[in-house]
Amino acid sequence: MLKQTWQAWWLARHPRSDTTELTQRNVYILPSRPGLFFCATLALLLVASINDQLSLGYLLTFLLTGAGLASMHLTHANLHGLSLDLKTPEPVFAGDELQLELRLHNSGRARFGIGVHVQGGPEQDIAWTDVPALGHALLTLRLPAGPRGHQPLPGLQIVTRFPLGLFRAWSIWRPAAKAWVYPRAETPAPPFAAPQAAGEDGQQEAQPASATPSAQGQDFEGVRPYRRGDAMRQVIWKKAALSFEQGTPLWVRQTQAPANRALWLDWRDCAGLDSEARLSRLSAWVLAAERLQQPYGLRLNQGAPLAQDLGPAHARQCLEALAAFGVSS
Repeated sequence: MLKQTWQAWWLARHPRSDTTELTQRNVYILPSRPGLFFCATLALLLVASINDQLSLGYLLTFLLTGAGLASMHLTHANLHGLSLDLKTPEPVFAGDELQLELRLHNSGRARFGIGVHVQGGPEQDIAWTDVPALGHALLTLRLPAGPRGHQPLPGLQIVTRFPLGLFRAWSIWRPAAKAWVYPRAETPAPPFAAPQAAGEDGQQEAQPASATPSAQGQDFEGVRPYRRGDAMRQVIWKKAALSFEQGTPLWVRQTQAPANRALWLDWRDCAGLDSEARLSRLSAWVLAAERLQQPYGLRLNQGAPLAQDLGPAHARQCLEALAAFGVSS
């Protein structure tokens, strides 16, 4: 009961937010390990000075004590007044590193030795930066992405030991943003399943993989070297400069008749694999279709299918559907 009460009070003191301001209320300070030895040394000097009635011993003890108190004030002030915000993290694939971009804003004097790391993580993973007076700083923090899904970000700890390292000041930040972690794509990507053709009853039927594409069409089939007589609109001009520089032939888009072609990335085409392996294969197919610029749709065994489309927004929609598959929110 006491533990639950403490946790509720602590979480209320640090609500989830993508911005935070370090104030008197949420900055904490304690002596560091060197600071504890420093305090023990002061106590020993004081006892020796009292025992031997050494005036210079008193002077040294009080001077060091004043330096320690000044250090404590400066350490606390190094965090007090800073504000931080978080850029929405970019999606990553399972097993990769998640990159957090933090922006630090300083409305006062220069701050030195500001570090950020995952709460509870090892101190060697701290990312350090300085923030100029009346300026800003960008800090990049890398951490393991974790399992697939729409994952909440872990709590972060902002720390400093400036200037002497005798005291450690810190604050806790619990970001509200979540990061999309996509299923890791199968490598190498297997060939697409047999393409689909529209039958007379309007249903999709499997088309033999050896079907010969029409030479002139509007549906994307692949790429091939330029041949005399190819239309200029089929040339991939984005790669033309590289081709001229390397002395290689131009590349053109190879198309086929749009009437019968339909690329569907279907859950049933991955039969024989477990769920995670199926998601991994479908993820690889999404990336391959985007790379080939071939419109595609996605069918899973739950929810409505995603209609055929192409482009970064469609790819993200498909990958998010794969990441969220079977994951409770």
